[in-house]
Amino acid sequence: MANDILEILKYILPSLVVFAMALTVILLFFRNEEKRRKAEVSLKNYKFITPLRLQAYERIVLLLERISPESLIMRVNRPGMTARQLQSELIANIRAEFEHNLSQQIYISPEAWELVKSARSNLIKLINSAADNIEPDGPSFNLSKAILEAVMSMDKQPTTIAIDYIKKETEKLF
Repeated sequence: MANDILEILKYILPSLVVFAMALTVILLFFRNEEKRRKAEVSLKNYKFITPLRLQAYERIVLLLERISPESLIMRVNRPGMTARQLQSELIANIRAEFEHNLSQQIYISPEAWELVKSARSNLIKLINSAADNIEPDGPSFNLSKAILEAVMSMDKQPTTIAIDYIKKETEKLF
């Protein structure tokens, strides 16, 4: 009886070892295949998303350049405008530019988007505080001058801070 069990074990034990090894090899193969497929998908996504992210960063920089006080005043100010009209136009332009680029937040980092929102808010505050010190029915030149003087007194403009951050972030993509 003991000999019979020993004889059966001589045949079964090597089969179990071979089975365990085969199972291990197959499981490792499938795990490696899954990693390879994930890497392929990740690479395809990277190749697809990176251009979209770069385009979003470009559009955000363009937004920030367009809402910078110098650019905005040059574009919006027209002869015969009052300070109040200029204030309204400047704020309306900032809001329109921002709303036009809202979808770009999907492709940029939350930190960069917060800086863009902060730049927008700070510019609106700057325009409103400059307008508070100017006669509303006075010429728009007075408001333009007050805004530009306020900008000159700043260490760094809000738009410049955001643009610098975005430039650093785009460098990380390469």
